[in-house]
Amino acid sequence: MKRRTFFSIMLSSVPLFLGIKEVKSAENKPQKISLSDAQWKQKLTNEQYKVLRKEGTEKPFSSPLNDEKRKGIYACAGCDLPLFNSTAKYNSGTGWPSFYETIVNAIETKKDFKLVIPRKEYHCARCGGHQGHVFNDGPKPTGKRYCNNGVALKFVPEKTN
Repeated sequence: MKRRTFFSIMLSSVPLFLGIKEVKSAENKPQKISLSDAQWKQKLTNEQYKVLRKEGTEKPFSSPLNDEKRKGIYACAGCDLPLFNSTAKYNSGTGWPSFYETIVNAIETKKDFKLVIPRKEYHCARCGGHQGHVFNDGPKPTGKRYCNNGVALKFVPEKTN
C-alpha cells in the first residue's frame, strides 16, 4: 500500500473515532430553520419548549401518543418535519412513544453525557428540536429503539377516502 493511500484512509477514518457522524451532501436534507428563543417560547407550549429547546424529558406514560394506533405520520411539534411513519411504531413498555426506524434524513444525532454514561441523543434535522434518545434494544429489522418524548411530536393521521 502506498504511503499516500494509507494516510488518506487514516485521515478519513478520524471522524469515526471522534464520534463525528458522516458528512452527507445537502441532497434530500431538510432546509434548516432558526427562530429566536422568544419566537420558540411564543410558538410552543411550556412543556414543548422545555423538551424541544432545553433537552428536557417528559414524564413516562404521560403522552396520549403512547396509545395512538392509527396509520399516519409523527412529525416534529416544533416545525412539522415528518420524523416517523406509524408502521415503525411499537410498544416498548418504557412509557414513551417508540419507533424502530426514522424517515430518511429526518434526524441528527449527538452524544449525550447527562447521565455520565454516554447515550445517543437525536434531534429534528430541520429545527434542531430535541426528540429523545436512541438505544440498541429495539425490535427487528433495525434493532433500534427511538425513544421519543410525546410532547415533541405531532401525529398526522393518514387520510382515508
